[in-house]
Amino acid sequence: MMVTFLRDERGATSIEYALVASLIGMVIIAAVTSVGDRLIPIFEAISAGFN
Repeated sequence: MMVTFLRDERGATSIEYALVASLIGMVIIAAVTSVGDRLIPIFEAISAGFN
């Protein structure tokens, strides 16, 4: 019974997809945060120009 359990790979694919999806999500969050930090001074300068 234990050998059958250890050889069963039915859930492995879904775990791999979950890991890939979480990695992609972390990369997206890092990219958006980096771009957002660079855009803040630009928008502040534009806003100051209208006042």
